[in-house]
Amino acid sequence: MEYPEGWQEVDGALEREFRFKDFAAAIDFVDRLAEIAEERSHHPDIAIHLNHVKVRWWTYAEGRITERDVEMAERTEKLAGGARV
Repeated sequence: MEYPEGWQEVDGALEREFRFKDFAAAIDFVDRLAEIAEERSHHPDIAIHLNHVKVRWWTYAEGRITERDVEMAERTEKLAGGARV
């Protein structure tokens, strides 16, 4: 399975960290990501530290990364725009 650029497998999950201009921008990103996750009924692990947001996708029921996680990572990437670590 191929992962989106910048994403890597860490402890069985698809993970990426993003850095935003400030805390408010990081929270805005998380709020928009939560809306997408709710629409798809597929929820990531999210860690926030100041302007850094770490997102981890994996399918709990399968205990592994699935195509659905890759799709959600791609959607997350688009949502984050130019945010990078």
